Amino acid sequence: MKLKLIVALAILSLSPALALASPSCTKEPKSKWMPEAAMKAKIEAMGYTIKTFEITGNCYEIYGRDKNGERAEVYFNPVSGEIVQKGD
Repeated sequence: MKLKLIVALAILSLSPALALASPSCTKEPKSKWMPEAAMKAKIEAMGYTIKTFEITGNCYEIYGRDKNGERAEVYFNPVSGEIVQKGD
């Protein structure tokens, strides 16, 4: 019984950290977001090769390669198309 309580508390204590993992990209409603096809074209024009494109929270996120061929994880503002955060 105590073990279950400890495990439950450990999971709950990690939850806020997991919620902060992705940045906040915009407060605009999805109706104002750039269409996915237009965003993909803009990202490719920046020199990225897109392997995976997804919506994460209020961001467009890609996994792929940058113009130097390095692996890239990048979060974009879905309204302006600006880079919000780069990861590994």
